[in-house]
Amino acid sequence: MNGWAVDGWALPDEVLRDAPTYTPKPSELADLELLLSDAYAPLTGFLGSTDLIALRRTGRLADGTAWPVPVTLEVPRNLADQLDVSNPLRRVLVLADLEGAPIAALDTTEIYPARKTTAGVAGRVRRLGDGGHGAFRRMRRTPAEVRETLPTGRILGVIADRPLHRPQLAQIARAARTLAAHLLVLVPVDSPGPDGLAPEALVRCVLAARDRMPSSTIVALPLPHHDGDDIRDAMLRTRVAAAYGVTHLLASSESMLSGGGLRVLVPRELAYDGRDGQWRSLDDIPPRHRRLPLTTAEIEDHLDRGTILPEWHTPPAVARELARARPPRRQRGLVVFFTGLSGSGKSTMATGLADALQETGERTITLLDGDIVRRHLSAGLGFSAEDRDTNIRRIGWVAAEIGRHGGVAVCCPIAPYRDARAAARNFARNAGAGFVLVHVSTPLEECERRDRKGLYAKARAGLIKGMTGIDDPYEVPLDAELTIDTTDLSHGEAVTTVLRYLGSNGWIDPRPIP
Repeated sequence: MNGWAVDGWALPDEVLRDAPTYTPKPSELADLELLLSDAYAPLTGFLGSTDLIALRRTGRLADGTAWPVPVTLEVPRNLADQLDVSNPLRRVLVLADLEGAPIAALDTTEIYPARKTTAGVAGRVRRLGDGGHGAFRRMRRTPAEVRETLPTGRILGVIADRPLHRPQLAQIARAARTLAAHLLVLVPVDSPGPDGLAPEALVRCVLAARDRMPSSTIVALPLPHHDGDDIRDAMLRTRVAAAYGVTHLLASSESMLSGGGLRVLVPRELAYDGRDGQWRSLDDIPPRHRRLPLTTAEIEDHLDRGTILPEWHTPPAVARELARARPPRRQRGLVVFFTGLSGSGKSTMATGLADALQETGERTITLLDGDIVRRHLSAGLGFSAEDRDTNIRRIGWVAAEIGRHGGVAVCCPIAPYRDARAAARNFARNAGAGFVLVHVSTPLEECERRDRKGLYAKARAGLIKGMTGIDDPYEVPLDAELTIDTTDLSHGEAVTTVLRYLGSNGWIDPRPIP
């Protein structure tokens, strides 16, 4: 790692070494990579409060530069307190990737309030090291490198955030032919796509379809994804496409917007013509000869059941890559996550489920019981909201790693907060594993009646604080795959209910289930 000059100050390596380090969220890491590659030009760093106010009021930065949306970085307040923007030697923040490897240094010029526990930091970023590591690194080229290789004339851009099946390939070929354009395919990496496909698998799927495309250039790059903010993502993606030399962008969704000096094309809806095997406009095919493209749910159902995607819809090479990336459910890792009040029966059900699955011998089973995890994985944590959140995230991460390697993790913490449960689900999704949330909805009154440890009685008497259901909330799941009230169920009936759900949904062999 070399020294870095800031405002005439030569920062030696030891300053960078002693600077605080922070790993941004995945969307912020994507923004960081695009800043470092100049894909966000003219931006050179994260925006400060003046630019953010100007953006909200005028749609432009404070200096009048047109820019679509905020590009910001938030850090914990205790970390922001370690920075001193008035001291060039103490305003450097090292930014690391998810593995903790330093990738950039931020010259902090402003710290401003953000959320309750975070602060925004603004300033220019500079790359550290050789650009990092990761799969398909050779395909991660900067806009300047790509523009040098593109032919003159029109450039048709496609953001391939999903595998390219025959209908999408037909749309691309039609647009490229109509425009007489060279094709530039931008493949998002660094985080799973909308359908949960790992980025490396997505790149392999796109490469598998290359012989079905017109003359093309394929680039892998991070593209930020903000949950529930499709408009913001579309505006940034349009801007990035323009930076890479795209003149016409084939829309991948209804939220794609024009901007950045390029035209956005809305593809025509195509269908398969059974008369000659061609893909044509929907209105040009009589209904009796027409096959509509498979929906995402239909594609996933084929993969989950282990059936081959039909060749009329998906090129065989792409189908093979998808089958490798998303094996049948019975061969895929799985996280079964029980949540409920203390005394609801979730630990008893989880133990019974783990025992039943071990008897089948189908896969390795790991039981992550809340009390055991507290003694080992989360030793030292208390029962504050922050510590409970950390405990669940740790359980979720370990469970996802078990699922990544094809095992089944059975978890049974109380997990009272929705955000922490969502994080556990995302860990599993990002690892390519299934996730089944089981809400053990036994009412509080019944849980108190079963209170063998006397915890509820102590909480009612004020002897202990932070008891879920008494003086700490339990946020009822809104996304549980299965809800079970054990008030009138025997232990065996409750476990059988879960087994039948897993069997009927393809996660286990349903035949041994009573």
